Amino acid sequence: MSKQITETKEDVYGVYKQNVEKYFESVEKTMPQYFQLLSSMHEECLHGCKNVINSAISLRQEFAKKSGTHTDISETAKNSLVDINKQLIRVNSTHSQIMQTTNDTIKQNMKTWNENASAFTDLNRNIMNTWLSAFTQEKS
Repeated sequence: MSKQITETKEDVYGVYKQNVEKYFESVEKTMPQYFQLLSSMHEECLHGCKNVINSAISLRQEFAKKSGTHTDISETAKNSLVDINKQLIRVNSTHSQIMQTTNDTIKQNMKTWNENASAFTDLNRNIMNTWLSAFTQEKS
């Protein structure tokens, strides 16, 4: 007994469209997990950096105390360190504002692009029809 294999012809664009839909459905489902993963990793990195720096400060402070090292700081040096820290905080704030503005701009551009996608398709369809009419003859 032989099995009969029937092969059906499908439109390549239908298959392509179906697979594109499946792909984007999959991406839409996994994106929240991906962003949560990045957020968690970012938190762990920040926590780790803060912990390492605080540990290093504590160790050096302990060493200075046990070795009798002089740790007084002049007002000028203290002011310099405070000013540097203020500048770093400003840089971080400015960076955050730039990233927010960039994100908003990209979102608006994508929204505009999505809104105009059908117009571009219509324009391309008109160009295609013009080209096809120039190179094909109508059947009488």
